Amino acid sequence: MMRLPTLFFLSSLPLLAAAQGPKAAVAEVRRYGIEVAGLRVGTMTATRQAPVGADVTYALVSDVKVNFLFYHLKIYYQVTNHFRSGQLLLSTVEAHTNQGDFSSRAEWKGDHYDIVADQYKHHYRATETQPIRYAVTNMFFGEPPAGQARAFAEYFGDYFALSRGQNGAWHALRDGREDEYQYANSQLITIIKKNPLKNFIIRLEK
Repeated sequence: MMRLPTLFFLSSLPLLAAAQGPKAAVAEVRRYGIEVAGLRVGTMTATRQAPVGADVTYALVSDVKVNFLFYHLKIYYQVTNHFRSGQLLLSTVEAHTNQGDFSSRAEWKGDHYDIVADQYKHHYRATETQPIRYAVTNMFFGEPPAGQARAFAEYFGDYFALSRGQNGAWHALRDGREDEYQYANSQLITIIKKNPLKNFIIRLEK
């Protein structure tokens, strides 16, 4: 059976901020197209809800369909991260694919996170006592701060190691796989998700 590259997507439905006080709060939205071998195969939308007090919600949704000869892939993938005062309180991931439905969850319990990831060919359980303050969804809304060494990988339930490259590029490494995030003027413009078959290229849409 061909290994499904569900692991190559990070994603939640866009959220609209409710009105707060005399002005309506506005969500920040980034829309991307997903390409394989130069062909558009899907979309990705990242949303940062306007803060409500100390609370901020990040969301990422990816919808992909690939049909190349004997290679078929269908993924609807969504991530929702809820932060309070800069700390992740709850992260949920849902993936609906042609190989089944999968999920991940990390929840702060007051002194630790309970982490469960049940994804395609990836099953992980952990307890984490250190507060999580930076996740993959944060990377869509600005270049990582100088010295940021890792980002919580919501799908896996653990971390990508981050390193800064040249010309606004950041590399995210985990268990032998690498993603490249390319920034211009602190805006994320391209993600290269490296795949032994074909790279997935995610480009910011104007």
